[in-house]
Amino acid sequence: KNSAKSMEKELVTCNLQEKEKTAIDRSQIFQIPQRNDLETKVIVVLGKAGMGKSILIQKICQDWSNGEFSQFEFVFWFDCKQISLHEKRYSLRELLLEFFVKPQDGSKEIFEYILQNPDKVLLIFDGFKGLHDHENFPRCSTSQPEKDLCSIKELLSGLIQKKILNGCTLLFTARPKDRLYQYVSKVDKTIEIVGFSHQQRELYISKYFEESPYCDSALKLIKDCEYLFSHCYSPVMCRFVCFLCETVLEMGEKSLPSTLTEVFLKFFQQKIMFMQRDVANTQNQENLATLARVAWCLGEKHQSAMKSDLIPSEEVKEFALKCGFFLPFAFPRHSDSEEEEFGSTFSDFVIQNFLCALHLLLAEEFKDKSLTKYLSFLSKKKKPYNWLDLMPRFLAGLMFLQDDSCFCSLSNEDAKQSTKKQKTLLKYIRRLQMNTLCPERLLELLRCVYETQNNYLLQHVALRLEPDLSFLGIVLAPPDVHVLHSILKRSRKEFSLDLRNSSIDMQGLQALVSLRNVTSFRASLSDTVRLWKSLEQTKDYELLKASTEKFVLDPFKAKTLKDIGDLSNLVEMQEKMMHCVQEASGFTSYEIPAIRNLRKLEFALGPACGLQGLLKLVKILAAFPSLQHLDLDALSENDIGDEGAKSLSEVFPTLKSLETLNLSQNKITDLGAENLATALPSLSSLKTLSLYNNNICDFGAENLAKVLPAMTSLRVLDVQYNKITGVGAQQLTDSLRKCPHIKNLVMWNPTIPYGVLEHLHQLDSRISV
Repeated sequence: KNSAKSMEKELVTCNLQEKEKTAIDRSQIFQIPQRNDLETKVIVVLGKAGMGKSILIQKICQDWSNGEFSQFEFVFWFDCKQISLHEKRYSLRELLLEFFVKPQDGSKEIFEYILQNPDKVLLIFDGFKGLHDHENFPRCSTSQPEKDLCSIKELLSGLIQKKILNGCTLLFTARPKDRLYQYVSKVDKTIEIVGFSHQQRELYISKYFEESPYCDSALKLIKDCEYLFSHCYSPVMCRFVCFLCETVLEMGEKSLPSTLTEVFLKFFQQKIMFMQRDVANTQNQENLATLARVAWCLGEKHQSAMKSDLIPSEEVKEFALKCGFFLPFAFPRHSDSEEEEFGSTFSDFVIQNFLCALHLLLAEEFKDKSLTKYLSFLSKKKKPYNWLDLMPRFLAGLMFLQDDSCFCSLSNEDAKQSTKKQKTLLKYIRRLQMNTLCPERLLELLRCVYETQNNYLLQHVALRLEPDLSFLGIVLAPPDVHVLHSILKRSRKEFSLDLRNSSIDMQGLQALVSLRNVTSFRASLSDTVRLWKSLEQTKDYELLKASTEKFVLDPFKAKTLKDIGDLSNLVEMQEKMMHCVQEASGFTSYEIPAIRNLRKLEFALGPACGLQGLLKLVKILAAFPSLQHLDLDALSENDIGDEGAKSLSEVFPTLKSLETLNLSQNKITDLGAENLATALPSLSSLKTLSLYNNNICDFGAENLAKVLPAMTSLRVLDVQYNKITGVGAQQLTDSLRKCPHIKNLVMWNPTIPYGVLEHLHQLDSRISV
């Protein structure tokens, strides 16, 4: 790849059911295979604030103007912050050809063409969160939605419901936590921007300082501050860190701040310093306090923009614009005679978050004890401030920085008050029952405590962490991994970590796994194997061996073909490990403990991939010597059929430890039962066999009956809900007399007369009625 392409943030498509991720190119965004082109297509781009969703949209528009995405003749791009402020009603024509762009002539003909060719229209709504304001979208009930006047919400609702411009393409951008799916019932494609990789961070910083006299020292300075470098995975944070690094180097300083709060405290100080030539410092402090109140009032409404006439004073507005805290924008006019309206928006979500924290600390109405309720690690009954997700961390950090010279330049708060607030937070966290916190809130607690850099708090939290820490399904961004790593390192406890579906990167996984007091961990199989391959390539055999011994796989549930592929890669990795261990220690054999100790394997691929997945699975089953429970029963039904049953039966002789085999609901017929029966005696440890709800008839029952005496370890056989009649039931009963080891035969079938089954139960009480 050339350097321009490597600078692009990675795009990831998410299959919402299977949760598989695949990197894609920008040119693939609008490719939706097996899709009816005559219906509206809905594409969603997810990404945390500052990940570059709006930049991606700008790039799409630029590419389209240069001839790419030629399937679209019209592209309309709406900033949801801007259109949500406007309370006017529009027809679709006015929204497209008045609000967005006004053609010099021929607007009627253009609109008619758009209505007749909706498949050539792309509508982009950037920052979808700004539209719903916690309300349900109104149903679009107008009879002529293209022509009647509607609110923005009603128009958008009509587009989504396919009542307006059916056949167009809708592209939304939103944050992952914004509940988009309750408004968009059918999403055809979901893309997530995951930010900069480790290498892309380095490249961005190098490009930023390319023509600077500090180009050689800047990257090293930022990388030496690991916490700040971890935040550079976010493009917007990377820009802030680079700006601060440049300022620090210009001032002749040799180190960067250690927390995010200190970074933005210094950033605000630098911005306001330029204002002090014209205005007294106390006036700047007052303007900042007013701006912080505005940030908080908007933040509570999940907004970042407002009409300019609502800003408290022209002085505050000018202050915010000069410092770069505000950006202006103008609303389009319906007619030349209409007066132009202006709005202002915070230039960045981080700036608004920091100002909100500053307001909570400075405003008189917020007493010491009430401040803690604005932290996000509260009781389960109270909702955290998800939209202002950085605000709690800034609030905790500022409480312990109120005697800092940077803070003093922004505020004239009394030192006694700051000490009081610190004590309030210390007391609150000491009393907090950490074992009651869900993983997401525990992680937020760790983030907040880290921002304080208070040794007592850091040690207190480290000592009270539970030994079993699960972050299953919780996204662990690089800064989260750094915080978790630094706090775990402080504890003397031994920890077991569950990092599955956490999107942790390889560097983060390696850092956590290498901690001595992390004695076991679970993580995505593909991530784990990728880490091991990397360690093998770098010949770090010591960490490779240590991490394989810590890895836990049991129990394992395969839900996708990718899971089976990852399991195969794990088995393949064991063969490579043998060579590594032999080279490092001279041993001739080595087993990865996770493979050796896997006892339960659940298989739930569903009917579409069930047989294909099983045929791959049987090739590696022999690699798991301790496998005791093989469960092929799934709610979605795997439908392995007779071919799957035959394939599985061929590997029975290798499954020496298998005690439970569940083949329920797999459409196995007499042919499959015959193949199974031939091989079942080789399962020398089998105790429970379930063939519930298949298509086995009397011939299959007869074959099972023949081998029951040879299955000396079997205790329970379940053949209910098949198609066995009284004939097959009698054969199983006769065989049961020769099997004193069997304790229960579950045999109810709708095809067996109840009287017959009752009679057989009287003959042998082990038969369940």
